[in-house]
Amino acid sequence: MRRATFTDMNCSVAQTLEIIGEWWTLLIIRDALFGVTRFDEFSTRLGIARNVLTQRLDTLVEHGVMVKEPYQDKPVRYDYRLTDKGRDLWTVLSALRQWGDKWAVDGPPPVVTSHRSCGHTMTVEPVCSECGERVTSGSLRIHRGPGADEHTPLPTTTP
Repeated sequence: MRRATFTDMNCSVAQTLEIIGEWWTLLIIRDALFGVTRFDEFSTRLGIARNVLTQRLDTLVEHGVMVKEPYQDKPVRYDYRLTDKGRDLWTVLSALRQWGDKWAVDGPPPVVTSHRSCGHTMTVEPVCSECGERVTSGSLRIHRGPGADEHTPLPTTTP
């Protein structure tokens, strides 16, 4: 079954889903953030069908999330490495992991992160880029941005 496309929707979330919203894609990016670069290693770690993995990697390369670099000539084989655009997804994956630790996993978290500078186990916390205050969904006001048009989804009520 073909999934819906969001290409005509003027929404940054929808456009992001066009690139990383397919089944398996975030797990491929997770493993790339863990240092995986080789097709066979992605395939083995994830248990993903080779044709599906090929499609997902091709999409990530097409959209500049990963680059494909040859490491062998005969036969040609490639490393898949995250670009800056791809590495920027670590905050998305961290938020998903933290949500999963709280709401989806029974027991202690399977993976934790620690800050290299201080060595402490840490979580990623959203803060205002201007004042540094911690933000929650209740402390935000959403309004029309400079790229909005009449089709841009906005809140139906003012929070």
